[in-house]
Amino acid sequence: MGYTEVGAANWLIFFFILSFAGIVAAAGVLSLVGGLELQSILISVQRRLRVSQAQKSYGVGVDAEIKAATPTMGGAAFIVTAFAAIIAELWLLTVNWAVLFWSLPIACGAIGFWDDWLKVTRKSSEGFSSLGKLAVQAAVASVWVMTADAKFGLFAWQDAWPNWAAVPLTILGTVGMMNAINVTDGLDGLAGGAFLISLGVLVCVLKISPFLVMDFAVLLGMVAAFLFYNTRPARIFMGDTGSHFLGGALVMLCVEGGAVLALIPAGFIFGLELLSSAVQIAAIRGFGKKIFKMAPLHHHFQRAGWDETKVTRCFLAVHAVGAVLTAALCVLIFGR
Repeated sequence: MGYTEVGAANWLIFFFILSFAGIVAAAGVLSLVGGLELQSILISVQRRLRVSQAQKSYGVGVDAEIKAATPTMGGAAFIVTAFAAIIAELWLLTVNWAVLFWSLPIACGAIGFWDDWLKVTRKSSEGFSSLGKLAVQAAVASVWVMTADAKFGLFAWQDAWPNWAAVPLTILGTVGMMNAINVTDGLDGLAGGAFLISLGVLVCVLKISPFLVMDFAVLLGMVAAFLFYNTRPARIFMGDTGSHFLGGALVMLCVEGGAVLALIPAGFIFGLELLSSAVQIAAIRGFGKKIFKMAPLHHHFQRAGWDETKVTRCFLAVHAVGAVLTAALCVLIFGR
């Protein structure tokens, strides 16, 4: 191959990379702009119809009236954006498995939407029964994992696990992450902000393919749009619809990136929140005593007198530091 041919090939590669970067950037921007518009519509419609979610009677009691009047189900915008992403990926990139991967967060979001709808229509803080929802979560996770037939290891740099080990671990991770983000979603900007930090962590520990980059861009745009309306004082909450969707999205990224246990550093603060709730329940039922003033953990600090904004900022900082240290520890233990 002559000099001219090499130069032409290099320019072709450069043009391809630049074009794909433009597509990814456009996906992120469209997700952001579309998300902003969708959240605005959800807020407007719910305020017009006076739709809101009842607060738990045993809640922390801070800004209860304001939060009770705040629209919910902001996660519905995530589902709409995900469907748009499927159409775009099928059309622009002919990625036939786009439907398969996005189907998990969409299905998880649907479970949450059902729960939110029951709460809104019943005007109650209690929706789907805990055991019933757990069973549906496990069923959805099982169907998706078996259909995906994905091959992945502990981390992206390791050989793939056999299905007998990977499948149950992924089902457990999916159910756990849905509920972990759900219990974390109790303060303005906390769950959404932590999710964006998780995206940054996953960029460092997953096998980054062109299609994975596209998914990252779409998720970044939609959650950033939500946070524009969710930072204190929140104008909309994501509800179970959003928390379940984001839980499924983290699992989707880890499976697509070949490293299911990347959920551990990516879900650091979510795991702590879920663990605090489990410990509190076990202590009350087993010993009749509380470990925390209130669970999950962020409410403990509110009951201790911390301002909501301070709690959110501290938890986001802990999540960022804890996720990085956990990822580094995993690298030391398992090696590259």
